[in-house]
Amino acid sequence: MEDHFLLISLMLVVTALVPFYVRLERQSFGTRQLVLVAAMAALAAASRIPFASLPSVKPTSFVIIASALVFGPEAGFLIGATAALVSNMFFGQGPWTPWQMFGWGMMGFTAGLLRHTLLMRLTWGRAAFGFVWGFLFGWIMNVTFVLGYLSDITWRSVAAAYAASFYFDLAHALSNVFFLTVFGAMWVRILQRYQVKYGLEP
Repeated sequence: MEDHFLLISLMLVVTALVPFYVRLERQSFGTRQLVLVAAMAALAAASRIPFASLPSVKPTSFVIIASALVFGPEAGFLIGATAALVSNMFFGQGPWTPWQMFGWGMMGFTAGLLRHTLLMRLTWGRAAFGFVWGFLFGWIMNVTFVLGYLSDITWRSVAAAYAASFYFDLAHALSNVFFLTVFGAMWVRILQRYQVKYGLEP
């Protein structure tokens, strides 16, 4: 059983992704909205490449959050999950891909759910959201390491693995704060203009 922890976890996370895609299938996405979502997913994926030497700095998260604030939770999830899958065509696919799809997908989904709240309308609120998700994303990805690479899984070894990722997660969180603070409002306004121009409903 212990030898199959990673396989079982992958099956569980893929199963968790299915309801979101089923829900998306039932949504009445128009051609224009699908094209724009695909374009944002491609942009989110491409934004990882210039920062390949700084793996903890992920503008991808910023693009996903900003897109979800305008286009809603379903689009946010689709952009996040697709960005992970597409970008790993450059960085390499592996057992971590479904976890990245889940992590970035849930980041976009929750940002979309909160888009009408006062928190997400304020610059500091968006920054706080990005900061928290910088750590949440890292903690989700740590599951892959714990289940795939730790031969002896104990509370102490798990705690050590999560502690070792702290500075990487902090770098991701701070980069989210930077991008959302400096560019967040501008990106949201630009995407809202496209939304109005092409009649795209969230």
